[in-house]
Amino acid sequence: MNRETFKPSPARPSYYNIDPADLETRAAELPELTGILVEDLFPGQQKPIPRDDEAAYLQEIRRRTKETLAGIDLEKIQPGDSVNILTSHHGYSIYGGEAYVEMIKTIHDEVARRSGTQDIRLRAGVGLRFRETAEYIQKFGLNDYFQGKALGIAPVDKGVPIQTAIGTLYGIAKAYDARWIIHAHNNDVRELHYHRQMGRLFKPFAMSYATIETRSSYHQSMGPRAANLLPRMIFESDFVQEKFVGSCMLQVGPAGVMGVDARDNLVAQDKDFARLNLQWYGKVLTLLGAVEKVILVIDYPGPIPYTTSGGILFGNFLNANIDEFDLSTSFTPFNRYTDMLYPDRTPLVGGVLPPPNPAIKALILNYSSKGYPATFFAQQIPTMVIGEQAELLRNDEQNACFMDFALKVDQLSRAVDFARKFSGTDNVLVFDGAVGGFNVSRALAREMLALAPRISDEVDNELMAKWLKQRGIDPSAA
Repeated sequence: MNRETFKPSPARPSYYNIDPADLETRAAELPELTGILVEDLFPGQQKPIPRDDEAAYLQEIRRRTKETLAGIDLEKIQPGDSVNILTSHHGYSIYGGEAYVEMIKTIHDEVARRSGTQDIRLRAGVGLRFRETAEYIQKFGLNDYFQGKALGIAPVDKGVPIQTAIGTLYGIAKAYDARWIIHAHNNDVRELHYHRQMGRLFKPFAMSYATIETRSSYHQSMGPRAANLLPRMIFESDFVQEKFVGSCMLQVGPAGVMGVDARDNLVAQDKDFARLNLQWYGKVLTLLGAVEKVILVIDYPGPIPYTTSGGILFGNFLNANIDEFDLSTSFTPFNRYTDMLYPDRTPLVGGVLPPPNPAIKALILNYSSKGYPATFFAQQIPTMVIGEQAELLRNDEQNACFMDFALKVDQLSRAVDFARKFSGTDNVLVFDGAVGGFNVSRALAREMLALAPRISDEVDNELMAKWLKQRGIDPSAA
Protein backbone atom coordinates (compact mmCIF):
# COMPACT_ATOMS: atom_id res chain seq x y z
CA MET A 1 0.00 0.00 0.00
CA ASN A 2 1.44 3.35 -1.08
CA ARG A 3 -1.65 5.52 -0.67
CA GLU A 4 -1.16 8.81 1.15
CA THR A 5 -2.67 9.03 4.61
CA PHE A 6 -6.10 10.59 5.04
CA LYS A 7 -6.54 14.02 6.53
CA PRO A 8 -7.16 13.79 10.30
CA SER A 9 -9.86 15.75 12.10
CA PRO A 10 -8.57 19.29 12.58
CA ALA A 11 -7.35 20.28 16.02
CA ARG A 12 -9.84 22.66 17.59
CA PRO A 13 -9.65 25.16 20.45
CA SER A 14 -11.59 23.80 23.42
CA TYR A 15 -11.59 23.91 27.18
CA TYR A 16 -11.22 20.12 27.02
CA ASN A 17 -8.23 19.97 24.64
CA ILE A 18 -4.67 21.22 24.53
CA ASP A 19 -4.01 24.38 22.53
CA PRO A 20 -3.64 23.37 18.85
CA ALA A 21 -0.35 25.29 18.87
CA ASP A 22 0.98 22.81 21.45
CA LEU A 23 0.29 19.82 19.21
CA GLU A 24 3.76 18.86 18.02
CA THR A 25 2.70 16.64 15.09
CA ARG A 26 -0.22 14.57 13.81
CA ALA A 27 -0.02 10.81 13.55
CA ALA A 28 -0.93 10.92 9.86
CA GLU A 29 2.41 12.67 9.26
CA LEU A 30 4.42 9.66 10.42
CA PRO A 31 6.38 8.43 7.39
CA GLU A 32 5.60 4.73 7.80
CA LEU A 33 1.80 5.13 7.64
CA THR A 34 -0.59 4.73 4.73
CA GLY A 35 -4.31 5.09 4.16
CA ILE A 36 -6.66 2.21 3.48
CA LEU A 37 -10.23 2.81 2.34
CA VAL A 38 -13.25 0.81 3.43
CA GLU A 39 -13.78 0.41 -0.31
CA ASP A 40 -10.31 -1.18 -0.57
CA LEU A 41 -11.36 -3.79 1.97
CA PHE A 42 -14.93 -4.43 0.88
CA PRO A 43 -15.47 -3.24 -2.72
CA GLY A 44 -18.97 -2.03 -3.47
CA GLN A 45 -20.00 -2.28 0.17
CA GLN A 46 -21.01 1.34 0.73
CA LYS A 47 -21.74 4.43 -1.33
CA PRO A 48 -21.51 7.53 0.87
CA ILE A 49 -22.39 11.04 -0.26
CA PRO A 50 -19.30 12.38 -2.09
CA ARG A 51 -17.40 15.12 -0.30
CA ASP A 52 -15.01 16.30 -2.99
CA ASP A 53 -16.80 19.64 -3.11
CA GLU A 54 -17.84 20.87 0.36
CA ALA A 55 -20.54 23.23 -0.90
CA ALA A 56 -22.09 20.53 -3.08
CA TYR A 57 -21.84 18.06 -0.18
CA LEU A 58 -23.79 20.31 2.19
CA GLN A 59 -26.29 21.14 -0.54
CA GLU A 60 -26.92 17.41 -0.97
CA ILE A 61 -27.41 16.97 2.80
CA ARG A 62 -29.96 19.80 2.68
CA ARG A 63 -31.73 18.31 -0.34
CA ARG A 64 -32.01 14.86 1.23
CA THR A 65 -33.20 16.31 4.55
CA LYS A 66 -35.96 18.28 2.83
CA GLU A 67 -36.92 15.25 0.77
CA THR A 68 -37.29 12.92 3.77
CA LEU A 69 -39.03 15.57 5.91
CA ALA A 70 -41.76 15.66 3.26
CA GLY A 71 -43.09 12.50 4.91
CA ILE A 72 -43.46 14.21 8.31
CA ASP A 73 -46.61 16.19 9.17
CA LEU A 74 -44.99 19.50 10.05
CA GLU A 75 -48.24 21.28 9.22
CA LYS A 76 -49.77 20.14 12.51
CA ILE A 77 -47.47 22.69 14.14
CA GLN A 78 -49.48 25.90 14.28
CA PRO A 79 -48.16 29.43 13.74
CA GLY A 80 -46.96 30.64 17.13
CA ASP A 81 -46.36 27.13 18.50
CA SER A 82 -42.97 26.52 20.11
CA VAL A 83 -40.73 23.74 18.76
CA ASN A 84 -37.59 22.27 20.33
CA ILE A 85 -35.18 20.53 17.98
CA LEU A 86 -33.43 18.08 20.32
CA THR A 87 -29.83 17.22 19.47
CA SER A 88 -26.91 15.35 21.05
CA HIS A 89 -23.31 16.42 21.46
CA HIS A 90 -21.78 13.45 19.63
CA GLY A 91 -23.56 14.37 16.41
CA TYR A 92 -21.64 17.63 16.21
CA SER A 93 -18.37 15.69 15.96
CA ILE A 94 -19.32 12.98 13.45
CA TYR A 95 -17.18 13.48 10.32
CA GLY A 96 -16.51 17.04 11.44
CA GLY A 97 -20.12 17.80 12.38
CA GLU A 98 -20.90 19.83 9.26
CA ALA A 99 -23.45 17.35 7.88
CA TYR A 100 -25.26 17.07 11.22
CA VAL A 101 -25.42 20.85 11.52
CA GLU A 102 -26.72 21.22 7.96
CA MET A 103 -29.44 18.68 8.74
CA ILE A 104 -30.42 20.63 11.87
CA LYS A 105 -30.52 23.94 9.97
CA THR A 106 -32.71 22.36 7.30
CA ILE A 107 -35.12 21.03 9.92
CA HIS A 108 -35.35 24.57 11.32
CA ASP A 109 -36.04 26.05 7.90
CA GLU A 110 -38.62 23.44 6.90
CA VAL A 111 -40.51 23.82 10.19
CA ALA A 112 -40.63 27.58 9.68
CA ARG A 113 -41.64 27.30 6.02
CA ARG A 114 -44.32 24.65 6.38
CA SER A 115 -45.84 25.59 9.77
CA GLY A 116 -45.44 29.34 9.86
CA THR A 117 -44.04 29.37 13.38
CA GLN A 118 -40.90 31.33 14.22
CA ASP A 119 -40.54 30.02 17.78
CA ILE A 120 -38.02 27.29 16.91
CA ARG A 121 -35.35 26.46 19.49
CA LEU A 122 -32.23 24.31 19.47
CA ARG A 123 -31.51 22.15 22.52
CA ALA A 124 -28.11 20.41 22.52
CA GLY A 125 -27.59 17.75 25.19
CA VAL A 126 -24.25 16.71 26.67
CA GLY A 127 -22.84 13.95 28.81
CA LEU A 128 -19.97 14.66 31.20
CA ARG A 129 -18.42 17.70 29.49
CA PHE A 130 -20.97 20.40 30.28
CA ARG A 131 -19.34 23.10 28.12
CA GLU A 132 -19.07 20.97 25.02
CA THR A 133 -22.31 21.83 23.23
CA ALA A 134 -21.87 25.52 24.03
CA GLU A 135 -18.58 25.28 22.13
CA TYR A 136 -20.30 23.59 19.17
CA ILE A 137 -23.09 26.17 19.13
CA GLN A 138 -20.44 28.89 18.93
CA LYS A 139 -18.30 27.04 16.36
CA PHE A 140 -21.19 26.56 13.94
CA GLY A 141 -22.90 29.92 14.56
CA LEU A 142 -26.09 28.21 15.67
CA ASN A 143 -27.23 30.84 18.14
CA ASP A 144 -27.40 33.34 15.29
CA TYR A 145 -29.15 30.85 13.04
CA PHE A 146 -31.75 30.15 15.74
CA GLN A 147 -32.13 33.86 16.51
CA GLY A 148 -30.76 33.59 20.05
CA LYS A 149 -32.68 30.40 20.86
CA ALA A 150 -29.85 27.83 20.77
CA LEU A 151 -28.96 26.38 24.16
CA GLY A 152 -26.72 23.68 25.53
CA ILE A 153 -28.49 21.58 28.17
CA ALA A 154 -26.77 19.45 30.81
CA PRO A 155 -27.89 16.58 33.05
CA VAL A 156 -27.47 18.79 36.14
CA ASP A 157 -30.07 21.26 34.86
CA LYS A 158 -33.56 21.46 36.36
CA GLY A 159 -35.57 18.32 35.69
CA VAL A 160 -39.14 17.57 34.77
CA PRO A 161 -40.85 14.38 36.02
CA ILE A 162 -42.02 12.00 33.33
CA GLN A 163 -44.49 9.29 34.28
CA THR A 164 -43.60 6.07 32.51
CA ALA A 165 -44.78 2.46 32.58
CA ILE A 166 -41.96 1.65 35.04
CA GLY A 167 -42.31 4.72 37.28
CA THR A 168 -41.17 8.33 37.35
CA LEU A 169 -38.08 9.23 35.34
CA TYR A 170 -36.68 12.71 34.83
CA GLY A 171 -36.08 14.67 31.66
CA ILE A 172 -34.30 17.99 31.42
CA ALA A 173 -36.95 20.69 31.72
CA LYS A 174 -35.51 22.87 28.96
CA ALA A 175 -35.57 19.94 26.53
CA TYR A 176 -39.34 19.71 26.93
CA ASP A 177 -40.31 23.36 27.46
CA ALA A 178 -41.89 23.63 24.00
CA ARG A 179 -45.25 22.53 22.62
CA TRP A 180 -43.50 20.21 20.14
CA ILE A 181 -40.21 18.31 19.94
CA ILE A 182 -38.25 16.92 16.99
CA HIS A 183 -35.62 14.25 17.73
CA ALA A 184 -32.53 14.97 15.57
CA HIS A 185 -29.95 12.24 15.95
CA ASN A 186 -27.66 9.77 14.15
CA ASN A 187 -27.15 6.01 13.90
CA ASP A 188 -23.42 5.47 14.47
CA VAL A 189 -22.37 2.57 16.68
CA ARG A 190 -20.87 4.39 19.65
CA GLU A 191 -21.55 2.58 22.93
CA LEU A 192 -22.30 -0.62 21.06
CA HIS A 193 -21.55 -2.45 24.32
CA TYR A 194 -24.79 -0.96 25.65
CA HIS A 195 -27.34 -0.93 22.87
CA ARG A 196 -26.11 -3.99 20.89
CA GLN A 197 -28.19 -2.51 18.03
CA MET A 198 -31.35 -2.82 20.07
CA GLY A 199 -32.99 0.54 20.67
CA ARG A 200 -29.99 2.52 19.46
CA LEU A 201 -32.05 5.47 18.21
CA PHE A 202 -33.94 5.88 21.51
CA LYS A 203 -30.83 6.37 23.64
CA PRO A 204 -30.84 10.22 23.89
CA PHE A 205 -34.16 10.15 25.74
CA ALA A 206 -32.33 8.67 28.74
CA MET A 207 -29.02 10.42 28.13
CA SER A 208 -28.97 13.70 26.18
CA TYR A 209 -32.44 14.84 27.24
CA ALA A 210 -32.45 13.41 30.79
CA THR A 211 -31.16 14.46 34.19
CA ILE A 212 -28.27 12.87 36.02
CA GLU A 213 -30.58 10.64 38.08
CA THR A 214 -32.01 8.97 34.97
CA ARG A 215 -28.64 8.91 33.19
CA SER A 216 -27.11 7.21 36.22
CA SER A 217 -29.86 4.60 36.35
CA TYR A 218 -29.06 3.87 32.70
CA HIS A 219 -25.30 3.61 33.22
CA GLN A 220 -24.94 2.35 36.78
CA SER A 221 -28.16 0.84 38.13
CA MET A 222 -29.24 -1.34 35.24
CA GLY A 223 -26.22 -1.80 33.01
CA PRO A 224 -26.28 -3.53 29.63
CA ARG A 225 -28.62 -4.57 28.19
CA ALA A 226 -31.56 -3.82 30.50
CA ALA A 227 -30.71 -0.11 30.37
CA ASN A 228 -32.24 0.07 26.88
CA LEU A 229 -35.62 -0.15 28.58
CA LEU A 230 -35.30 3.36 30.06
CA PRO A 231 -35.15 5.52 26.92
CA ARG A 232 -37.90 3.43 25.32
CA MET A 233 -40.16 3.98 28.35
CA ILE A 234 -39.49 7.72 28.33
CA PHE A 235 -40.20 7.98 24.63
CA GLU A 236 -43.44 6.00 24.95
CA SER A 237 -44.72 8.09 27.87
CA ASP A 238 -47.81 10.24 27.31
CA PHE A 239 -45.72 13.30 28.19
CA VAL A 240 -43.32 12.76 25.27
CA GLN A 241 -45.84 11.36 22.79
CA GLU A 242 -48.04 14.45 23.12
CA LYS A 243 -45.06 16.57 22.00
CA PHE A 244 -43.37 14.27 19.48
CA VAL A 245 -43.49 15.38 15.83
CA GLY A 246 -40.90 13.03 14.38
CA SER A 247 -37.28 11.95 14.30
CA CYS A 248 -34.66 12.91 11.75
CA MET A 249 -31.49 10.80 11.56
CA LEU A 250 -28.19 11.53 9.91
CA GLN A 251 -27.32 8.19 8.32
CA VAL A 252 -23.64 7.38 8.81
CA GLY A 253 -21.44 4.39 8.05
CA PRO A 254 -17.72 3.61 8.12
CA ALA A 255 -17.29 5.06 4.62
CA GLY A 256 -18.94 8.42 5.41
CA VAL A 257 -22.36 10.07 5.53
CA MET A 258 -24.86 7.83 3.77
CA GLY A 259 -27.98 10.03 3.81
CA VAL A 260 -30.79 11.39 5.99
CA ASP A 261 -33.94 9.62 7.17
CA ALA A 262 -36.98 11.19 8.89
CA ARG A 263 -39.94 9.27 10.33
CA ASP A 264 -42.89 9.77 12.64
CA ASN A 265 -42.48 6.15 13.79
CA LEU A 266 -39.25 5.82 15.80
CA VAL A 267 -39.91 2.15 16.60
CA ALA A 268 -39.94 1.18 12.92
CA GLN A 269 -37.05 3.52 12.18
CA ASP A 270 -34.94 1.94 14.91
CA LYS A 271 -35.56 -1.56 13.55
CA ASP A 272 -34.63 -0.48 10.03
CA PHE A 273 -31.43 1.10 11.26
CA ALA A 274 -30.53 -2.02 13.19
CA ARG A 275 -30.52 -3.82 9.84
CA LEU A 276 -28.60 -1.04 8.10
CA ASN A 277 -25.97 -0.82 10.83
CA LEU A 278 -25.37 -4.55 10.71
CA GLN A 279 -24.81 -4.21 6.97
CA TRP A 280 -22.71 -1.06 7.14
CA TYR A 281 -20.58 -1.85 10.19
CA GLY A 282 -20.68 -5.65 10.44
CA LYS A 283 -17.78 -6.44 8.14
CA VAL A 284 -15.53 -3.63 9.33
CA LEU A 285 -15.96 -4.44 13.02
CA THR A 286 -15.56 -8.17 12.42
CA LEU A 287 -12.37 -7.47 10.46
CA LEU A 288 -10.93 -5.32 13.24
CA GLY A 289 -11.75 -8.08 15.71
CA ALA A 290 -9.60 -10.49 13.70
CA VAL A 291 -6.44 -8.38 14.13
CA GLU A 292 -4.35 -10.13 16.78
CA LYS A 293 -1.76 -7.47 17.65
CA VAL A 294 -1.89 -3.72 17.26
CA ILE A 295 -0.51 -0.44 18.58
CA LEU A 296 -3.24 2.20 18.84
CA VAL A 297 -2.55 5.92 18.46
CA ILE A 298 -5.20 8.38 19.63
CA ASP A 299 -5.05 11.66 17.70
CA TYR A 300 -8.52 13.22 17.70
CA PRO A 301 -10.23 16.15 19.51
CA GLY A 302 -12.59 13.98 21.55
CA PRO A 303 -12.60 11.83 24.73
CA ILE A 304 -10.50 8.67 24.46
CA PRO A 305 -13.37 6.16 23.86
CA TYR A 306 -15.03 8.46 21.31
CA THR A 307 -12.05 8.95 19.03
CA THR A 308 -12.73 7.56 15.57
CA SER A 309 -11.14 5.87 12.58
CA GLY A 310 -13.10 4.83 9.52
CA GLY A 311 -16.28 5.58 11.45
CA ILE A 312 -15.31 3.09 14.17
CA LEU A 313 -14.69 4.25 17.72
CA PHE A 314 -11.83 3.32 19.99
CA GLY A 315 -14.61 2.22 22.35
CA ASN A 316 -15.74 -0.29 19.71
CA PHE A 317 -12.21 -1.62 19.28
CA LEU A 318 -11.95 -2.18 23.03
CA ASN A 319 -14.47 -5.00 22.55
CA ALA A 320 -13.61 -6.03 19.02
CA ASN A 321 -12.41 -9.46 20.15
CA ILE A 322 -16.05 -10.20 21.07
CA ASP A 323 -18.89 -10.27 18.52
CA GLU A 324 -21.14 -7.67 20.10
CA PHE A 325 -23.71 -7.99 17.34
CA ASP A 326 -24.31 -11.57 18.53
CA LEU A 327 -27.03 -11.31 21.17
CA SER A 328 -26.17 -14.76 22.51
CA THR A 329 -22.84 -13.39 23.77
CA SER A 330 -23.23 -13.04 27.52
CA PHE A 331 -21.78 -10.29 29.66
CA THR A 332 -19.30 -12.35 31.62
CA PRO A 333 -16.44 -10.91 33.67
CA PHE A 334 -13.05 -10.38 32.07
CA ASN A 335 -14.18 -10.35 28.47
CA ARG A 336 -15.26 -6.84 27.56
CA TYR A 337 -14.89 -3.11 28.07
CA THR A 338 -18.31 -2.86 29.72
CA ASP A 339 -17.15 -5.13 32.51
CA MET A 340 -14.26 -2.77 33.22
CA LEU A 341 -17.00 -0.76 34.88
CA TYR A 342 -19.29 -3.64 35.84
CA PRO A 343 -17.22 -6.69 36.81
CA ASP A 344 -19.45 -9.25 38.50
CA ARG A 345 -22.32 -6.71 38.37
CA THR A 346 -20.72 -4.59 41.07
CA PRO A 347 -18.37 -1.74 40.15
CA LEU A 348 -14.73 -2.63 40.64
CA VAL A 349 -15.19 -5.73 42.79
CA GLY A 350 -12.03 -6.26 44.79
CA GLY A 351 -10.33 -3.58 42.74
CA VAL A 352 -10.12 -5.99 39.80
CA LEU A 353 -10.32 -4.50 36.31
CA PRO A 354 -11.19 -6.97 33.54
CA PRO A 355 -8.91 -6.36 30.55
CA PRO A 356 -9.96 -4.88 27.20
CA ASN A 357 -9.34 -6.45 23.81
CA PRO A 358 -6.07 -8.37 24.26
CA ALA A 359 -4.98 -7.39 20.73
CA ILE A 360 -4.17 -3.90 22.04
CA LYS A 361 -0.48 -4.10 22.91
CA ALA A 362 0.12 -0.37 23.40
CA LEU A 363 -1.87 2.86 23.59
CA ILE A 364 -0.35 6.20 22.59
CA LEU A 365 -2.25 9.42 23.34
CA ASN A 366 -1.09 12.19 21.03
CA TYR A 367 -4.26 14.28 21.14
CA SER A 368 -7.58 13.71 22.92
CA SER A 369 -10.02 15.50 25.19
CA LYS A 370 -10.19 15.40 28.94
CA GLY A 371 -13.46 15.04 30.81
CA TYR A 372 -14.19 11.32 30.58
CA PRO A 373 -13.21 8.64 33.14
CA ALA A 374 -10.33 6.84 31.45
CA THR A 375 -7.73 5.94 34.05
CA PHE A 376 -8.65 2.25 33.74
CA PHE A 377 -7.28 2.28 30.20
CA ALA A 378 -3.81 3.23 31.43
CA GLN A 379 -4.10 0.69 34.24
CA GLN A 380 -4.72 -2.12 31.75
CA ILE A 381 -2.77 -1.12 28.63
CA PRO A 382 0.86 0.07 28.36
CA THR A 383 0.17 3.75 27.74
CA MET A 384 2.33 6.65 26.58
CA VAL A 385 1.18 10.27 26.46
CA ILE A 386 2.81 12.85 24.22
CA GLY A 387 3.99 16.28 25.35
CA GLU A 388 1.36 18.75 26.54
CA GLN A 389 -1.31 16.06 26.39
CA ALA A 390 0.22 14.65 29.58
CA GLU A 391 -0.23 17.97 31.35
CA LEU A 392 -3.87 18.12 30.24
CA LEU A 393 -4.50 14.71 31.79
CA ARG A 394 -2.66 15.63 34.99
CA ASN A 395 -5.21 18.42 35.39
CA ASP A 396 -8.22 16.40 34.32
CA GLU A 397 -10.83 16.43 37.08
CA GLN A 398 -12.02 12.94 36.08
CA ASN A 399 -8.57 11.39 35.70
CA ALA A 400 -6.49 12.73 38.57
CA CYS A 401 -4.36 9.55 38.68
CA PHE A 402 -4.11 8.82 34.95
CA MET A 403 -0.45 9.80 34.64
CA ASP A 404 0.44 7.60 37.63
CA PHE A 405 -0.06 4.68 35.22
CA ALA A 406 1.22 6.23 31.97
CA LEU A 407 4.58 7.38 30.64
CA LYS A 408 5.12 10.87 29.24
CA VAL A 409 7.09 10.96 25.98
CA ASP A 410 8.15 14.15 24.21
CA GLN A 411 7.80 13.00 20.59
CA LEU A 412 5.16 10.85 18.93
CA SER A 413 7.67 9.14 16.64
CA ARG A 414 9.77 8.04 19.61
CA ALA A 415 6.71 6.60 21.35
CA VAL A 416 5.72 4.61 18.27
CA ASP A 417 9.27 3.29 17.83
CA PHE A 418 9.41 2.25 21.48
CA ALA A 419 5.97 0.58 21.29
CA ARG A 420 7.11 -1.44 18.29
CA LYS A 421 10.04 -2.78 20.28
CA PHE A 422 8.18 -3.97 23.35
CA SER A 423 4.89 -4.99 21.67
CA GLY A 424 6.34 -7.33 19.08
CA THR A 425 4.25 -5.90 16.26
CA ASP A 426 4.54 -3.36 13.43
CA ASN A 427 0.75 -3.00 13.25
CA VAL A 428 -0.30 0.59 13.98
CA LEU A 429 -3.89 1.86 13.84
CA VAL A 430 -4.63 5.56 14.28
CA PHE A 431 -7.90 6.94 15.68
CA ASP A 432 -7.73 10.42 14.17
CA GLY A 433 -11.13 10.98 12.57
CA ALA A 434 -10.07 9.79 9.10
CA VAL A 435 -13.16 9.70 6.89
CA GLY A 436 -13.83 6.76 4.59
CA GLY A 437 -10.98 4.63 5.84
CA PHE A 438 -8.11 4.13 8.26
CA ASN A 439 -4.63 5.53 8.71
CA VAL A 440 -2.50 2.48 9.47
CA SER A 441 1.01 1.12 9.15
CA ARG A 442 1.80 -0.68 5.92
CA ALA A 443 2.10 -3.93 7.84
CA LEU A 444 -1.44 -3.59 9.18
CA ALA A 445 -2.77 -2.55 5.77
CA ARG A 446 -1.42 -5.77 4.29
CA GLU A 447 -2.93 -7.82 7.12
CA MET A 448 -6.34 -6.16 6.80
CA LEU A 449 -6.40 -6.69 3.03
CA ALA A 450 -5.47 -10.34 3.50
CA LEU A 451 -8.19 -10.89 6.11
CA ALA A 452 -10.97 -9.01 4.32
CA PRO A 453 -12.10 -11.70 1.80
CA ARG A 454 -12.57 -14.32 4.53
CA ILE A 455 -14.37 -11.82 6.79
CA SER A 456 -16.64 -10.72 3.95
CA ASP A 457 -17.60 -14.31 3.21
CA GLU A 458 -18.18 -15.11 6.91
CA VAL A 459 -20.46 -12.11 7.42
CA ASP A 460 -22.40 -12.65 4.19
CA ASN A 461 -22.93 -16.37 4.60
CA GLU A 462 -23.09 -16.90 8.34
CA LEU A 463 -23.10 -13.96 10.71
CA MET A 464 -25.56 -11.61 9.03
CA ALA A 465 -28.39 -14.13 9.03
CA LYS A 466 -27.79 -14.89 12.70
CA TRP A 467 -27.66 -11.22 13.71
CA LEU A 468 -30.87 -10.42 11.85
CA LYS A 469 -32.82 -13.42 13.14
CA GLN A 470 -31.85 -12.55 16.72
CA ARG A 471 -33.56 -9.19 16.24
CA GLY A 472 -36.65 -10.56 14.57
CA ILE A 473 -35.63 -9.27 11.14
CA ASP A 474 -36.13 -11.39 8.05
CA PRO A 475 -32.63 -12.11 6.65
CA SER A 476 -33.98 -11.64 3.13
CA ALA A 477 -34.48 -7.96 4.02
CA ALA A 478 -30.72 -7.50 3.79
